[in-house]
Amino acid sequence: MALKPNEQELLDRVQSGLAIGGKWEASTSGATFDVHDPATGEVIKTIADATVEDAIRALDSAVATQAAWAATSSRERSNILRRAFDLLMERREDFALLMSMEMGKPIAEARGEVNYGGEFLRWFSEEAVRVRGDYRQNPEGTGNMVVSHIPVGPCYFVTPWNFPLAMATRKIAPALAAGCTVVIKPAGLTPLTTIFFAQLLEEAGVPAGVVNVVQTSKSSAQSSALLSDTRLRKLSFTGSTPVGVKLLEAAAQNVLRTSMELGGNAPFVVFEDADLDKAVEGAMLAKFRNIGQACTAANRIIVHESVADEFARRVSEKVSAMTVGRGADEGYDIGALVEEKAVANTARLVADAVETGATVVTGGEAIDGPGNFFQPTVIDKLSPQSAIMREEIFGPVLGIIRFQTEDEAVEIANNTEYGLVSYVFTEDLARGHRMIEKLESGMMGLNTGLVSNAAAPFGGIKQSGIGREGGFEGIHEFLSSKYTLIPRS
Repeated sequence: MALKPNEQELLDRVQSGLAIGGKWEASTSGATFDVHDPATGEVIKTIADATVEDAIRALDSAVATQAAWAATSSRERSNILRRAFDLLMERREDFALLMSMEMGKPIAEARGEVNYGGEFLRWFSEEAVRVRGDYRQNPEGTGNMVVSHIPVGPCYFVTPWNFPLAMATRKIAPALAAGCTVVIKPAGLTPLTTIFFAQLLEEAGVPAGVVNVVQTSKSSAQSSALLSDTRLRKLSFTGSTPVGVKLLEAAAQNVLRTSMELGGNAPFVVFEDADLDKAVEGAMLAKFRNIGQACTAANRIIVHESVADEFARRVSEKVSAMTVGRGADEGYDIGALVEEKAVANTARLVADAVETGATVVTGGEAIDGPGNFFQPTVIDKLSPQSAIMREEIFGPVLGIIRFQTEDEAVEIANNTEYGLVSYVFTEDLARGHRMIEKLESGMMGLNTGLVSNAAAPFGGIKQSGIGREGGFEGIHEFLSSKYTLIPRS
């Protein structure tokens, strides 16, 4: 399938090199790798494949520019981020199309991601000038205590493939606002959006060497080299829990500051008094956003037995009506999964659910290629023993398990190593407050299927992560508190 003229023209404007020290360069080895459209399997661009040496040169650049960037006034950093936001809004169609081509998500959702990702630029442009300190007398009355906040220093960011713009802006914006320099490694499956965003940051006025991009097909070697370098002061990673654990182990050797946004297995609890119209709409949003490829996806739909049949009927009607096609083309609800093995893993989880007693209500099959497509699917009467109850699906599969009592719903919801987000639908305000207290998650949506917001602290508990991104908390992930005692004369 040939690219459309506007698609090829856009791809031609995306750099193919590495961003190191303000220049776009080939890999020192000359190596490259291909980026594919998951909806067609075709190569859409070939780009530089960074070596460990390239990554170290990128860190050299971040270290060399750290002092000057930290000394830049907060107002200037704020203005740069605001210019970046304005430029992104002007070019939202370009970024949406690029994301759809390299990741597969429907173009309408890609536009939503541009808006969401842009809000981190706007939010942290405002937070840059609002970092507060403290000045007070010590309890003994012998001196005054001054608490200030200073930039952590050079940062290394490892971002995932599923939200290639928002995950870059969610990390880069607060780092720049705080006065930190950056080396970022975008996912090898979706590096083009981050590269294009780095080009935009240059235009917005980010000085050369402050943001460096080193995409690579050799992630482990690059990360090991950077994390062992004592000049690096911060690691922020979004991805799977097993990889996050390995990175934490490596980061511990130099006692790095870390922010880890890891896996999720979100419960979506529908009580007997829920407004089913709201619950169904919430489930569609929480489950099928980004083709189900989100750490915030509602993986376990926990429905009271008295309304489960009706809920299943309503949601199945909506799911069976969803359209499937290439995300970069207008009008589709479900795009391609990011790679072939994602289709295989989704099929495995569906087959396991059926083997353990569940019923496929609609969908349930991979779609013949080209492209990595899976039918939007509803499975009812999940067994507690099914793999879906333990593993992230990361595909367009909605699985329903039934419960009888509130305590049982809480037990099912909390029976996971993860604790990123939970969703609850009930018209009982007191029950809603009980769920806020009882459900083990860093975030919760009460009668809504979407919680993400740049002004809110995003993050989880248990094995879903450490730290928060967004909100006023987000900038403090990149600042160290410094206490000074001034004796009274």
